[in-house]
Amino acid sequence: MSGNRVGGDLLDNVAWAALSGPLAGLARRHGQAGVFDSDVSPFGAVAPGAGAQGWADFAELLGPGGSALLTGDFEVPDGWTVRFGLDGVQLVDVAGVVDQEEPEAVLLGAADVPEMLDLVARTKPGPFGPRTVEMGTYLGIRRDGVLVAMAGERLRLPGYTEISAVCTDPAARGQGLAGRLVRAVGAVVHARGDTPFLHAAVTNTNAIRLYQALGFERRRQTPFAVVEVPQP
Repeated sequence: MSGNRVGGDLLDNVAWAALSGPLAGLARRHGQAGVFDSDVSPFGAVAPGAGAQGWADFAELLGPGGSALLTGDFEVPDGWTVRFGLDGVQLVDVAGVVDQEEPEAVLLGAADVPEMLDLVARTKPGPFGPRTVEMGTYLGIRRDGVLVAMAGERLRLPGYTEISAVCTDPAARGQGLAGRLVRAVGAVVHARGDTPFLHAAVTNTNAIRLYQALGFERRRQTPFAVVEVPQP
């Protein structure tokens, strides 16, 4: 159920707003459906209000047995398979306070992807592929030359940018690195004139508590699901 209505329909269907807008160059579209390149992100979406035609476009885009990760307001048609699902929480920096540069943070790019993928494999913050770094700015903190924490930008919509891939090596936890990097990425988002937002699983109470302490406000509960196109 939606809570604070800041962001309106854009934040109710973030994947569509991103892949049909600022991140269109990293996605494929067919009619009223779209999906990111597989090595960028597993997210796909049907345009708001597209109905049966939108799902038909989605099926043709993905192909028989193809799948995509959905979030926001959607109703899976009969015959489609839900391979994975969880309830998430969407939080938004309504007051504009998640903004503080981090002197220890370094900019991460294509050359750092192997290290980023290794950190993701050990910490499991959510989907992250070889080209996810192309979605926006990623910042990290190194200790003795080793990447121990990072955070960056994922779904970018008109006026909003999602902060994602927030993770810290278990050996470096308890030092506030995640919060510092979220604020640092928030500063990048604000400098562009956007409002930061993010998602967390409803069961990840520690992360939700951290984000609220940083200044994010809970906007709504939102589902995530991997859906699969029916086979012929």
